[in-house]
Amino acid sequence: MNHWLLKTEPSTFGIEHLAAAPRQTTGWDGVRNYQARNFIRDMKKGDEAFLYHSSCAVPAIVAIVTVVKAAYPDQTAFDRKDDHYDPDSDPASPRWYSMDIKLKRRLKREITLEELKRHARDELSGMILLRAGNRLSVTPVDEQHWRFILSLE
Repeated sequence: MNHWLLKTEPSTFGIEHLAAAPRQTTGWDGVRNYQARNFIRDMKKGDEAFLYHSSCAVPAIVAIVTVVKAAYPDQTAFDRKDDHYDPDSDPASPRWYSMDIKLKRRLKREITLEELKRHARDELSGMILLRAGNRLSVTPVDEQHWRFILSLE
């Protein structure tokens, strides 16, 4: 099993939206960055991810989700009425991918970006989320980083 971090804006889609979704499951679509897309294609059913709230008052990891359906073509890319429509995306050769996630559990407490940054030079050295300028919405999380972050709960 691999571990990931999914970055989302809680005003658009956050833990409350996921918790209210049927069976606490939803598609993760609309990603329009090639590197993040490649990470989505690498994700497998059963992989786990931290759900991270960004672009909010207190950015933080808030939950753990499970991938319940691996990568498949992102249908929003083909829908002219959708905000994520991509006129250059072709259903015969999709450019963008989605996956389905399910809420596994909320963290016992939110682990803030500020708290994570305090460990950026030691236990969390090299974590993509903590790199200057990182804006990726999907990133891998090393096993040692995963375990350390869970220990902060």
